[in-house]
Amino acid sequence: MRILTREAYERLREELHDLRTRRRAEVAAAIAEAREKGDLSENAEYKAAREEQRLLEARIAELETLLAESQVLDPSQVDVSKVGLLATLRLRNKKTGHELTYMLVPAIEANAKAGKISVESPIGKALLGHKVGDVVAVQVPAGLMELEILEIRYD
Repeated sequence: MRILTREAYERLREELHDLRTRRRAEVAAAIAEAREKGDLSENAEYKAAREEQRLLEARIAELETLLAESQVLDPSQVDVSKVGLLATLRLRNKKTGHELTYMLVPAIEANAKAGKISVESPIGKALLGHKVGDVVAVQVPAGLMELEILEIRYD
């Protein structure tokens, strides 16, 4: 069972709807147009359109499975005193003194440039369940990182 935010769930649902309706019609039209050009065995446009259709149907199946196996996070059931999914954290790297701010999100929503890290990442996993004041050691590619939790917010 995957946990998603309401926003992510709706975004995936909209993508699925778009793929099932608009994109399927576009790909079907491209296949029909390529068919009209004659010999299918040597028709590169037809082969490309069929490959696009295969990829489209694979993405539709992936989204259908993801949505069927997902649950939307109920914010009222979150223990706000501990680090959990959708927590925005202000952290201090104990070695450098540098402060960092991250939001813990489901893997599908991770975007490091936006400060959103996956709860399934090494840092995300290590921080889960901890409280303000805790120092958490995390093994990262550059070595051992110690992060002090300065603040936990649930916006």
